[in-house]
Amino acid sequence: MPHILAIAGSPSHPSRTYSLVEYASKILVQQGFTVDIISVRDIPAEDLAFGRYDSPALEKPKAILAKADGVIIATPIYKAAYTGVLKAFLDLLPQKALAGKVIVPLATGGTIAHLLATEYALKPVLSELGARHILSTIYSVDKQIQVQPDGSIQLDAEIAQRLQDVLHDLVKAINTSSATKEVAHAG
Repeated sequence: MPHILAIAGSPSHPSRTYSLVEYASKILVQQGFTVDIISVRDIPAEDLAFGRYDSPALEKPKAILAKADGVIIATPIYKAAYTGVLKAFLDLLPQKALAGKVIVPLATGGTIAHLLATEYALKPVLSELGARHILSTIYSVDKQIQVQPDGSIQLDAEIAQRLQDVLHDLVKAINTSSATKEVAHAG
């Protein structure tokens, strides 16, 4: 069964970013994927701040990442960049941790002015970690994600459709990759 790791890079909880990750995860589970969510805010701050590569708290996230076929990386955008807590986490991953994985960047922000922050700030780091198959980024402005009284979210129709499209592309890319691997092992 294909496996997805969703990394929520928000320093706060609850957050629109985390809710967007949950929303996307539910869609993927309905399509037969196994999805794990890691919230980087749950990793000890000392480990992140002091760059403790050998922290026991990183063993499980690294193991989940190693078996993942695809990775969703979600972050709020603050001051035209992704969060520092996400950067600290990414810095502690092995050099080519994203090699061979299909990546979907998700970002949320208060204004459309930071739309390109993932292109100029996040994607170069993902590439440095070995990501070669990065799908289209979904950037949503806060007003496009309405938090409901029960804690769930209601997405603006445009964002909902764009998210559906990129998740479709993720599923297709993973299934194609899996089929290619099976043919290579059979031959």
